Amino acid sequence: MKKLNILLLVILTSIGLISCKKSFLNEKSDSAYTPTVTLKDSLGLDAAIAGLQESVREQYTMQSTQSLLCIFQVGTDVCIDGNGNGEEYPYHNYVTLNSQDPAALYYWTWAYRVITNANQIIQGASDSSTPLSASGRKSFLAQAKFFRAYAYNFLVTLWGSVPLVSQPITAAKTDFVRAPVDTLNNFINNDLVYADTYLPNIDAVKLPGRISVEAAQQLLGEVYLREGKPDLAQVELLKVINSGKFSITTARYGVKASLPGDPFSDMFIYGNQRRREGNKEAIWVEEQQYNVPGGSSSFDQHRRVWVPSSYQLSGILICDSLGGRGLGRLRLSPWLINALYTGNDMRNSPYSLRRNFYYNDPTNPKFGQKVIPTPADTLFRIVPYTTKWNFFIPSDINGTGDYKDLIMMRLGETYLLLAEAQFKLGQLAQAATSINVLRSRAQASLVTASDITMDFILDERARELIGEENRRMTLVRTGTLLERVKRLNIKENTTIQPYNSLLPIPQTEINLNKDAVLTQNTGY
Repeated sequence: MKKLNILLLVILTSIGLISCKKSFLNEKSDSAYTPTVTLKDSLGLDAAIAGLQESVREQYTMQSTQSLLCIFQVGTDVCIDGNGNGEEYPYHNYVTLNSQDPAALYYWTWAYRVITNANQIIQGASDSSTPLSASGRKSFLAQAKFFRAYAYNFLVTLWGSVPLVSQPITAAKTDFVRAPVDTLNNFINNDLVYADTYLPNIDAVKLPGRISVEAAQQLLGEVYLREGKPDLAQVELLKVINSGKFSITTARYGVKASLPGDPFSDMFIYGNQRRREGNKEAIWVEEQQYNVPGGSSSFDQHRRVWVPSSYQLSGILICDSLGGRGLGRLRLSPWLINALYTGNDMRNSPYSLRRNFYYNDPTNPKFGQKVIPTPADTLFRIVPYTTKWNFFIPSDINGTGDYKDLIMMRLGETYLLLAEAQFKLGQLAQAATSINVLRSRAQASLVTASDITMDFILDERARELIGEENRRMTLVRTGTLLERVKRLNIKENTTIQPYNSLLPIPQTEINLNKDAVLTQNTGY
């Protein structure tokens, strides 16, 4: 509702500026654009769901600067610092991570903003005086509960115990306390079970970009894994796989199907990412294509984070094949570049992981030659990178942001989550079968039960999901952040401590909470 209320305020302010007659100023208005008024019919609730989706999108867009995304990648096993802006610094030099951290504050605030918006919708849709059909009421509740659970799972994974806010707050509150993790888990589970019951299947979703039951099932499967309930996780993940709604991409498709490439890289080409564009792995996609209703305002910084700044070298021009104008805010780790991929794994093809660069300026004497970078260039200009965030439009050659859709969930990850559940249940042969679905598509050597370990599953997640998954959340959820950073991140493994597995609660939140003790996480 935040976006809607701001719009209405602008409209009302404009009217006031147009006419300042005394009679107008004395006019009495009984209107009040608050949730208690606007969330009283299907039109208001539907607008609120659109606003809720926008606030969810701000997890990975609308950032104040360009390095905020890095905190989910640098200081893990897959990425190291590049041409950073500052927010990422404490996450690869952990001794500096403290309760004043601006990134932790941003994401704590983001999550509770989503929760606040969801709570307002849930209150409005739950009101029996709101004229809704039974199915309509359940639909609004299911959508809002999905996003509320999504935000709470984010908080619990990265902070552990946090305050539980289950109702709209209508007055100043300064006595928050941290709820037990078990209480939070039950709350998340109940929201997702409701969503699992009342959301439509993906083919029955009426509006593009709205959430489906399969997304709820996948999120619930991930939540159950975090909670140590692999048996329940397996049930939810198999619902997605056995729904018949999705399939692993094994053939070329889409806008560049006739050009050199492969099925895996096709999924991440602009114009190919959505289900209705041919991506049959897509379960949840946040849509933000250029010049499309409901699209982004170009605040997404994924390209600037992941794509190196090769254009800064003389003889290299900004172009589509080099990803557009990147800034190399982070780099892939030496382990990922040199040791992760073996054989002819499609996910390591030049179409997915660019390792070589060539001078492309026809006026340069080195045109067509391979770039041999200096040591300084390998910091962020000429570095191997995932092409998943390549984006370029001639009308925005400087690349203020990008308009690519965000693939939040796809079937490839469903199989990896299922393999994790099967591994934890001791079903090693079944876990190998699940992983081989992806390795077969990638034309990589198949694995057997004896290959399956938690480390192998996490390695496979990096091969499949680099640039997509929130790697910090994955490693924290699986309890492996400390060990894998110390073993695999040889650039940034000296400062991390066990307590860094959880983030610090923002000090401003603690200071404002004057009527109760909001305890800080250990170590901060």
